[in-house]
Amino acid sequence: MELAMAAEELKTVVNRLRRAQGQIAGVIKMIEEGRDCEDVVTQLAAASRALDKAGFAIIATGLEHCLTDADMAASGDREQMRARLEKLFLSLA
Repeated sequence: MELAMAAEELKTVVNRLRRAQGQIAGVIKMIEEGRDCEDVVTQLAAASRALDKAGFAIIATGLEHCLTDADMAASGDREQMRARLEKLFLSLA
C-alpha cells in the first residue's frame, strides 16, 4: 500500500512527527540533566500521543483512499486491503 496523501494531510502528519521529534529530544535532555521522573514521563507521554496521532492520520487516509477506490472494490481486493489496514491500526493500539 503506497502512502498517497493530499498535501494538506501530509503537512499535518509531518508537523505532528516534528512535534514528537522535538518532544523526544526534550525527554533525552531532561534525562541527561537528571530532571524529575514525573516531568520526564509527562513529556514522554506527550511524545507518544503525537506519534499515535500521526499514525492514526496515516491509517485514516489509507482507509479513505483504499476503501473508496473503485478499482480496489472492483478487483475484489477489498477484503485483503481491509485486513491489512486493520493490522496497521492494531499495531498502534
